[in-house]
Amino acid sequence: MFTVTLTTSGRRFEVLPGETVLEAAQRAGIALPYSCRAGVCGSCKATLLQGRCDYPRNPPTALDVHDRMQHAVLLCQAVPASDLLVQAREVTSVEDIARRQLDVQVSRKWQLAPDVIGLHLQPVPGELRMHWLPGQYLDVLLDEGRRRPFSIANGPQADGVIELHVRHVAGGGFTSWVSDVLKEGDTLRIEGPLGTFVPREDSERPMIFMAGGTGFAPVKAILEHFLVLGTRRPIDLYWGARSEADLYLRPLAEQWAAGKPNLRFHPVLSDPEQLRSAGLRIGLVHEAMLEDHPDLSDHDVYMSGPPAMIDAGRKLFIEAGLPEDRLYFDSFEYAPDVLAQILAGRAGIAAEE
Repeated sequence: MFTVTLTTSGRRFEVLPGETVLEAAQRAGIALPYSCRAGVCGSCKATLLQGRCDYPRNPPTALDVHDRMQHAVLLCQAVPASDLLVQAREVTSVEDIARRQLDVQVSRKWQLAPDVIGLHLQPVPGELRMHWLPGQYLDVLLDEGRRRPFSIANGPQADGVIELHVRHVAGGGFTSWVSDVLKEGDTLRIEGPLGTFVPREDSERPMIFMAGGTGFAPVKAILEHFLVLGTRRPIDLYWGARSEADLYLRPLAEQWAAGKPNLRFHPVLSDPEQLRSAGLRIGLVHEAMLEDHPDLSDHDVYMSGPPAMIDAGRKLFIEAGLPEDRLYFDSFEYAPDVLAQILAGRAGIAAEE
């Protein structure tokens, strides 16, 4: 058993054999940043000042050569091989929120886009409502220990309603079930809240929000939180999608911009064919953001979306002067069994063709 010491706060916790630093911290009630929990997104990156760790589960693909030279580690995969002294961000705002399992009922189901379903979930009668911070996510619990993570698209409400935006993935059994079978009145078992993608209120700097696809869900929750607070900080919202239909809550974002002089909305489409019909900005959303903000040294940036967008944005925004501790992000990852199903489905389609 080894001990981890955090330099920022001086807090210490023990790590059991085979346990990752992140798992041990969570067991000790200490909130360290994380998102994908697979070593891919890099949100749990920290600096190892003393000690040694191994990666017996997954290779730390989010660490590049520069990161390794700077003694960076990924806490979600790092298993200590000695006592560690670690410099890491702590997200104390989520530490007092209990993570638990509960049964919820589908109180509303509607079509947000051709391939996106909106769900409202409410605790079943007699079940206490879940507490969470805007931007966090939950796991839907399935049989055989399987889980499906979904970002919560709203902040806490008095009636306990939880809003999800579920994209149908070809070859994804659960999202197909949600799209075709799940109905209002059905019950689900969930666990939450999870994640550290939450509002940081200790700043007066301008904020930039960047979402890709259904990455708009947690961005919506955080941005609405700041709007309710009446923030006067300048806000730029960038939402990237392939087609105009994928900007499934575009009227809501336009309503925010129309009603708030400090908020600007920038929809960006990646499919050039869509430009003719939509008349919107074309390109990749992170490139559009950098065109408008080549110097990010005086901003806070929140981003959520697919791993490729997160990976590109994380590197380029830091190169544009954004301090890494002011970059907050949530990366969407497929569960291993879902990825296998998707690849098998695509192979079957190719064989039929």
